Amino acid sequence: MNSDTESLQNQLLAWLLAEDASTEEDFLVESEEINGAKTDSTNTASTSGASESEDMLKHFQLGEIPAVQTRFQAVLKRRLQNQIQDNPPLFPWESQLVDYPDYVDSPSIAWVPAWGWAAQQAKMSLPIPMPEKIFQQLLARCQELLTFPMPLGAKLVGAVESLFPSEPQALNDLAGMVLRSPYRSADTLEKSTTLEGSFSDLQPRQQMALSLLAAKQLLENLTLTVDAAQEVVEKQWLTDVGTVTLRVKYDQDAEKLIVEAQLPQKGNLKLEGETTSAVATPTSGIVNLELNSVVKGATYTLAVELQDMDTQPLKFAIVPTDSSK
Repeated sequence: MNSDTESLQNQLLAWLLAEDASTEEDFLVESEEINGAKTDSTNTASTSGASESEDMLKHFQLGEIPAVQTRFQAVLKRRLQNQIQDNPPLFPWESQLVDYPDYVDSPSIAWVPAWGWAAQQAKMSLPIPMPEKIFQQLLARCQELLTFPMPLGAKLVGAVESLFPSEPQALNDLAGMVLRSPYRSADTLEKSTTLEGSFSDLQPRQQMALSLLAAKQLLENLTLTVDAAQEVVEKQWLTDVGTVTLRVKYDQDAEKLIVEAQLPQKGNLKLEGETTSAVATPTSGIVNLELNSVVKGATYTLAVELQDMDTQPLKFAIVPTDSSK
């Protein structure tokens, strides 16, 4: 009686911890034989056998529940893995499953809206390169949030949250750390810290921190704070076809913003505020643009478009200030 019960318990535990689902069938067959429930043509179940089965069940104590939970979690994990294989999750920028080619050999299919500007990552100070698609996602969100009247920390979280939708608190905590970093701006950030491997090899919190750092540098690169006491503020942006160089001056006495852009190929500029706007005619090389009736402290947007590059305009935020008052 005791040996049968111990054998049944051992087989139950073996089934619960087994990796192969076929163990379940072996356990059911063997347990039936031990309980006297399985008979051949010459044997029938007896009332004493049923009584023994009831006694056996009493030997399963509450202490064995963790083993049941472990088995349940293993089964649930395998089921989820199978579901993920049958229905792979989508990236945040995807609306349906896409099979990306290993390389693109035709310019007609190489066009991706707004991503001729993503070459700027090569000029940024990041400890490890980011996947191009994730960098594009960050750049798109930074463009959307660029002129929103919200603190920089909120913009950082807003730019990154779609990549980590289930980690709002961790993102807020890490955003605070990124803002408190000793580096004053992306221009002074040195590549003193390097990481081994690729973005996918990082731990989730490392991926979040790197994404927040990239978003911070993007927002800083896209913002020009122009003081009236300065002669000119210069900003550069690397594209697939060359470098765009912007030089901006704020003439407070004339209430005017003066923009000079050096474009790598033919393009045009559009500078606008809430009530005023100015457009430069398409040309190559140096493009000049002026906007009148400029208000100190307001935010103006400068859209740069390169006509021979299939891309949406890249927007910069320009904020005229006067530190002398």
